[in-house]
Amino acid sequence: MIFSMLGEASTTKIAKDKDAKGFTENKIAAKKGGQIAGDARKKLELESGGKVVSRENYLTMPENRKKIK
Repeated sequence: MIFSMLGEASTTKIAKDKDAKGFTENKIAAKKGGQIAGDARKKLELESGGKVVSRENYLTMPENRKKIK
């Protein structure tokens, strides 16, 4: 969740600083923001020697929270 928040904050900052208007300019800002978050995740994984997301730390949704079909 922290890396998602970092990506969103980075995207917002880039879009505001570049005064992004329209879909194309915001798409570029979003890609750059996502790249920043992705790079941070990869660096953490490299330094810690473990994965941020793995089968061991993935929590499935409780049965009572699943959507009704």
